[in-house]
Amino acid sequence: MAKTDGPTNDPPASLSHIGSDGRARMVNVADKAVTQREAVAEAWVNVGPEIAERLRQTGAVAKGNVLETARLAGIMAAKKTAELIPMCHPLALDVADVTAELVDDRVRLVSRIVCQGKTGVEMEAMTAASVAALTVYDMVKSAGKGVEIGPVRLLEKQGGKSGHWTRQEGGDGAR
Repeated sequence: MAKTDGPTNDPPASLSHIGSDGRARMVNVADKAVTQREAVAEAWVNVGPEIAERLRQTGAVAKGNVLETARLAGIMAAKKTAELIPMCHPLALDVADVTAELVDDRVRLVSRIVCQGKTGVEMEAMTAASVAALTVYDMVKSAGKGVEIGPVRLLEKQGGKSGHWTRQEGGDGAR
């Protein structure tokens, strides 16, 4: 059975990246089993009707193909996550995939990351989706300053001790 993100009566989980002395620390994964880890995350970018129409017609702005550039930026970012987030372990990724699609007046970016490892790939998936969204913003900002990013969120993760978790709310990016 999938875990959900709804409220529970469980006691709050401890923060694994905070030591007993209150200092930030990298979690020790030395004794953890290597398992297949997978995570899927999404980011939405509200580009507005004018920019969306331009993307529908040409797919590009002055800087180039927006969706393809964002997709590649997300893949590159996933591979650099440990350099960007201080307590992330460097991971050898088996799959780093990002899709980009126009949905009405918004761009939906979905990242899927897979590896065989001792720790999860949620941060790699979230980083990929976030950087892809920032790339969309960068590429279209000259056409309109009202572009908005969000939400950015984890949709699913599997592997490791905590098992399989899936977000239970709709996938339309509504907040």
